[in-house]
Amino acid sequence: MAEKIEKLDPNFRKQELKGGFCYRDLYSCENVAVGGLFPGTFCRMNPEILPQIPSEGVRELAWHTAGATVRFRVPGGRFAVRMKLRYGGDMSHMPRSGIGGLDVYFGTGTGRTFCAGFRGETSGARDVAGEVTLPSGEEEVLLHLPLYDGVTQLELGFPEGIQPERPAPYRIDKPVLFYGSSITQGGCASRPGNCYTAMISRLLDCSTWNLGFSGNAKGEPEMASYIAELPMSAFVYDYDHNAPSSEHLERTHLPFLRTILEKQPDLPVVLVSKPDYHNCNANRKDNDKRRETILRTYLWAREQGYRVEFVDGSTLFKGPFAMDCTVDGCHPNDLGFTRMGEKIGAKLAQILNI
Repeated sequence: MAEKIEKLDPNFRKQELKGGFCYRDLYSCENVAVGGLFPGTFCRMNPEILPQIPSEGVRELAWHTAGATVRFRVPGGRFAVRMKLRYGGDMSHMPRSGIGGLDVYFGTGTGRTFCAGFRGETSGARDVAGEVTLPSGEEEVLLHLPLYDGVTQLELGFPEGIQPERPAPYRIDKPVLFYGSSITQGGCASRPGNCYTAMISRLLDCSTWNLGFSGNAKGEPEMASYIAELPMSAFVYDYDHNAPSSEHLERTHLPFLRTILEKQPDLPVVLVSKPDYHNCNANRKDNDKRRETILRTYLWAREQGYRVEFVDGSTLFKGPFAMDCTVDGCHPNDLGFTRMGEKIGAKLAQILNI
């Protein structure tokens, strides 16, 4: 039998936890800022609203913690995390580190740096834990929570006598809200911090709220009404992929946006068409119809005087290795997400004047 990789390469060995931390439940920790979750829960939507949402998929996927963040300062730079996953599932084309992993970044503003990532060690594992010692002089922490799993418990551990302190405020406090497909949710990033919405959060130093629902964001009027009531600094409108047909997109795209803009007429909006436009297996005629629908919505909104920008999805993966930006012809890998983050982030910076 071949040697296990852990024996051949020590960099693949499971981290040994040394202990010595006092743990507290996330929501009992003062001065810890939680983003992208309904207060006091691990749900991306108000759980009391979920029964009113007709899509069973949205009701279930709302408990995935895609885009959720935890921020705090820790004197001395030492802390630990213990997390219990809701499902502990695996997929064949997305790493466990992205599905149910937790990322640790340090730094402030637009200067945050990846430090560590934790994940379940075996298929089906629901327990995730890790300990961190930040580089000397660093104290502020950003955690990105799992993309394709939920969390039932999250505990933060600190050395005895140490309490977390409040992090620096974001440059843009009200969240940029994203509504879209599995790509928006983060499939198939290698880890949570590499989802394009997370990249934009760090790129612009802004709070974000990820309402990407894998296979299930289809422009339902109930979702438009829900989103219209939420506080936002900007709205990224990106559910092209989930519309089951170009005809469905045509019926739903403009009414959905109109519902939101009637409630928030000054809201900056970035409309995005599907990024895998050049997939060799794609229906180019159908893709053209979809892009034309989104462009018409954009032109209508601009003519009405709304603050809107359009990102042509066919341009998102352009550049060297353009055809290598996905894992399956559809879902972006980290290269694809990087290009999306850069280009959509630049458009958001433009519309937000930053």
